[in-house]
Amino acid sequence: MTKVTLDGLLSEERTLVMGILNITPDSFSDGGDFLSPEAAADRALQMVREGVDILDIGGESSRPGAEPVSADEELDRLLPVIEELAPVLSIPISVDTYKSPVAKACLERGASIINDISALRFDHSMASVVTEFKSHVVLMHMKGTPRNMQEAPDYGDVTAEINTFFEERIEYAIASGINRERLILDPGIGFGKSPIHNFTVLRDLQHFADFAMPVLVGPSRKSFIGMTLDLPESERLEGTAASVTASVLNGAQIVRVHDVKEMKRVVTVADSIHRLGAIA
Repeated sequence: MTKVTLDGLLSEERTLVMGILNITPDSFSDGGDFLSPEAAADRALQMVREGVDILDIGGESSRPGAEPVSADEELDRLLPVIEELAPVLSIPISVDTYKSPVAKACLERGASIINDISALRFDHSMASVVTEFKSHVVLMHMKGTPRNMQEAPDYGDVTAEINTFFEERIEYAIASGINRERLILDPGIGFGKSPIHNFTVLRDLQHFADFAMPVLVGPSRKSFIGMTLDLPESERLEGTAASVTASVLNGAQIVRVHDVKEMKRVVTVADSIHRLGAIA
C-alpha cells in the first residue's frame, strides 16, 4: 500500500485545511454524528469534494471533562474507517491519538500523521512508533489533561510558556529519533486556556516562527468563540472564520476545522492577503 504523506503539501505556498472527523459519541460539537463506518466514510468523502487537504480522524474525545477510553475501544472505532478510506484517498490521513498501540495499528493501515494532544508525554512508546514509521507528528501544548484542563487555567505569560514547552518537546522528540522535518507544532487552542489566553495565542502565533516548523491551529467552533459571542456550537461559523483568518495572517500553515467548504473559502481569501507580497 502506498501512503499519502504531507511531504509535498508542506512545500506548497498556501495554508492547508485539515478536516475533523470525530468517530466518537461525546465530542463537543459533532459527537455521535459519524459513529458508523458508513457515515464516517461518507463524511470523509464529502470533505474531499469540498477541498480538504488532510483528514484528521479521532476515536476518543478530548473535550473538557472527557473521560479516557481504552486503546481497544479506540481501535474498534478507527480501524474500519481507515481501512475503508486509505485505499481510495489521495490526501494524508492523520490520527488524533496519544496511545502508541493505536498509532501503530493506524499507521500500519495507511495513516501517515499522528496528532498527539500530549506532545509525546502520555505514552513514552509513542516516539518510537513515530520514528519507526517515519510519520509526521503534531506536538500540541496542553496544560493538564482533558479531564481537568479547563479548571481555572493560569499563566504568567501564555505565549512564553508555550514557547518553552515547545523547546522542551522538540528536544525530546529529536533525541528520541524523530526527524526534525517531521514535527508540527500546535499551540493548543482551547486546551487548558481561558478565552483571553486563546486570543493571545492567536495574536502571537508569529512568535513560534523561530522554530521553523509548520504551525497547526485548531479554533473550530470552540468555547472561547461561544463565550465571546454567546452562541452554541452550531452557530460559531463566523467566529471560527475570524479565528481562522487571524491564524492564516499570523503564519499558521495548517488550520484544523469542522466546516471544510466554508473554511476553505476563508483560507483562500486570507492566503491571498497574507501572501500578497509573494504573488504581486
